Amino acid sequence: MIAAIFVFAYLAVVLYIGIFAFRKSKDRAEDYFLANRSLGQYVFLLSLFGTNMTAFAILGSSGHAFNNGIVTYGLMASSSALIIPLSLFFIGTRIWALGKRQGFITSVQMFRDRWECSHIGTVIFAVQAVFLVPYIIIGVMGGGTALSAISGGRVPFWFGGALVAAVVMCYVFFGGMRGTAWVNTFQTTLFLCFGAIAFMVIGAGMGGFGESVEAMLASPATAPLMTRERVAPLFFLSYTFIPLSSINFPHMTMFCLTAKKMSQFKKTILFYPICMIVLWVPCVFLGVMANRLTDAPQIQQKLEARRQLAIEGARMTPEERNQVRAKTNADDVLLVMLERFAPLWLAGLLGAGIMAAVMASDSQILALSTMFTEDVFAFYGGKRRFGEHVQIQTGRVFIILITIFAYIIALRSPQAIFDLAVQYAFSGYSALMPLLIGALFWKGSTKWGALASTLWAFFAVAAVAVFQASMPTPAPGPPVVVWSVGGVEILSRTAGGTAVFGLMPVVPMVIISALLMFVVSKLTAKPSAATLARYFSRREEMV
Repeated sequence: MIAAIFVFAYLAVVLYIGIFAFRKSKDRAEDYFLANRSLGQYVFLLSLFGTNMTAFAILGSSGHAFNNGIVTYGLMASSSALIIPLSLFFIGTRIWALGKRQGFITSVQMFRDRWECSHIGTVIFAVQAVFLVPYIIIGVMGGGTALSAISGGRVPFWFGGALVAAVVMCYVFFGGMRGTAWVNTFQTTLFLCFGAIAFMVIGAGMGGFGESVEAMLASPATAPLMTRERVAPLFFLSYTFIPLSSINFPHMTMFCLTAKKMSQFKKTILFYPICMIVLWVPCVFLGVMANRLTDAPQIQQKLEARRQLAIEGARMTPEERNQVRAKTNADDVLLVMLERFAPLWLAGLLGAGIMAAVMASDSQILALSTMFTEDVFAFYGGKRRFGEHVQIQTGRVFIILITIFAYIIALRSPQAIFDLAVQYAFSGYSALMPLLIGALFWKGSTKWGALASTLWAFFAVAAVAVFQASMPTPAPGPPVVVWSVGGVEILSRTAGGTAVFGLMPVVPMVIISALLMFVVSKLTAKPSAATLARYFSRREEMV
């Protein structure tokens, strides 16, 4: 419980930061939602990185690595370290320049102006909001998991999730973007520093890094975890499509608008891959090494469930498989290792560092609130009738409602953090990528192309969710082929989700979305020449 007290103290500090930011704020929408576009270099880099590194990166990656091995790093971190900085360079800087010049706060505002549309923009808002909710949910789940593990089970999951949701809601409610950015900067500094300490402490406790790797390789049970063996090549390739979602997330787009100068992108692009390595290497490595803790009851239970699923899974009923699979959920392995190898006071400090990462759902909540007040409330006349003060208060009420909604869903979610984020939030936003590319770089794109692409993304993600809910999850091993033609497997249900031609659904989602944007735009009328000139004049293209 001593470790949990450090975490409670940490929560009090971030709450104070949010309230302090409130005292510095002005009663203007641009100040509340974008910190008056005035973030400095250090805050911009760390808050941008921190907002993208949530419970998914800390608890989700280590949990996935525990069950799937070292390949987890290759699935996400390697491609993300390349694609995200390139996205910031080519797309982020252009968004910043257009936002600065034309006053955009959200991407939907830009889409409406660029394609001269109104209600289609509302459809895009609705789909973006639906895709963002799972990302908020994993933050609440991460908070509940972390506090429960740090306190040795004395703090139940439901209370931990509620406490984290309440703290995040309060500092976002009061501090807006400035409070969120300051808290993210503090959190990123904390978990990068304490993450490195945790890596060294746990590594030393396990007898050294080299010895741990050799022991894993020497055992037939754990040697496959040190290879790519548990992930098929086409699935591995599919993961390169996932980082396309990053710059497309509303909170990332909004953070691009908060930079004071474009030059701040240079150092951010340079240091982002380094921060990725510092964060992901320890999480994945320690997640894999947790398989050696066979004398820890929590780890032993997971290993036994995994073994039972592999041997008896095919003979179990779907309900029995789901019950056993739930026991393999390894989102808490990093915290179990911390409890095992670090002294109580250090475990508390390191636990606070981990909590710092899992609480990064703040910017997603703020982004959703901003989108609602700007793209719905203000767009349909609310700001004109009731004023800017009421608009900000509406945003704050929306923050409360969306946090409560995310908390209720988090209590019922049966999936692990990693799978929930990849299958719905990341896949959905990757499928929306053609909208951003079309709006920023292709004169020929039209609102009807954007609508076709958006609707496809929504129905494709919904179809995957319905398919997985209606088809019982099979046992580990060969997938269950649902549809094949001429011996070619088109649609399969796998132990990890869904496969289309052996690929993750995100691949056909992105390809078909891009084709729809291209074909429908070619067949429909383009925006006026005056609008195109504002986006593609020589001066704009030189930005």
